[in-house]
Amino acid sequence: MAGVWHVIIRDLYGGGVDTNDWSPRTLAVAAGRPEGPGEPLNVPIVAASTFDAGADRAYSRENGTPTWEALETAIGALEGGHATAFASGIATLSAVVDTLKVGAKVCVPTFSYAGSRGLLAHAHRTGRLVVTEIAPDDTAAWVAAADADLLWLESPTNPTLDVIDIETIAAAAKGLVAVDNTFATPLGQRPLELGADIVVHSATKLIGGHSDLLLGLTIAADEGVAKDLRDARTRMGATPGALEAWLALRGLRTLPVRLAEQTRSAALLAARLLDHPAITRVRYPGSGTMIAFELPDAETADKVIGSLRLIRAATSLGGVESLVERRAWLAGDAHVPAGLVRFSVGLEDPEDLWTDLASALG
Repeated sequence: MAGVWHVIIRDLYGGGVDTNDWSPRTLAVAAGRPEGPGEPLNVPIVAASTFDAGADRAYSRENGTPTWEALETAIGALEGGHATAFASGIATLSAVVDTLKVGAKVCVPTFSYAGSRGLLAHAHRTGRLVVTEIAPDDTAAWVAAADADLLWLESPTNPTLDVIDIETIAAAAKGLVAVDNTFATPLGQRPLELGADIVVHSATKLIGGHSDLLLGLTIAADEGVAKDLRDARTRMGATPGALEAWLALRGLRTLPVRLAEQTRSAALLAARLLDHPAITRVRYPGSGTMIAFELPDAETADKVIGSLRLIRAATSLGGVESLVERRAWLAGDAHVPAGLVRFSVGLEDPEDLWTDLASALG
């Protein structure tokens, strides 16, 4: 299928990109660093809300800080667009919605992040937007909805790991196309190159990588769209904290090596889960750090999760520690198969992870 999640891990070890002919792996390490004699190698935490008058920067909510800007420069280079940092992942969707007119038509995948669908459902109930859900893999339905003001895509989807044909859908779209790229990361997929207008990330997840921050990112292909999103951030006050921005940038520096190792482990574990008699279905798109596996029912899944010793039960993902969650227990994911377990593969030895899983599965 053309235009789907086709970059994957190939670029982790080179291949070159347009920006300075550096590979994504190099950009993750090098972009957004201070330059010049006597400058620090790493942008420090700039804990300031107010700056001396007389320059372009006066107040951080409106003009940002050097810490935010370094992170925005680095992620913008990786995604190939103009980046803006936000206080959280969900704040990025709030900003995109803020740019739409009242009554705008929005389409969202039926299976996708519950927080995004919850925000859009609220906007629909209150008359702010007209929201339609479309099955992730129904490309024809997405193309038929091409006149929507916003197509909000997510690929691979959370938690079902469906892969959406971004390129085909973006080519047909008449309005904005935004892609939540949290699971793939800019090292696995660059949606702007596939025709999307906006990319968003919950940097809380794989970009930060250590389960210690909340932060969101938007990257726009067009500078005017980027300005609209930045203006929305100012209006909403959805600005990132100084420490959070610094931690996210620090996490980004090691994303290539973390992602490569976690992907290797995930591929190994997905193959073994596929052969396990207790598992009814394994969802794995062939790369990445996320697996979803299904057990016969909620009771069985809860028993397996409760029997794990190394792998922790928690609601987030993308950190160095492996986490599992039965997503259907959440009100927003009640339509997800009851026995589906979302598995975020961390950096532990994959053999230790498999021992833990095999023991819990029986």
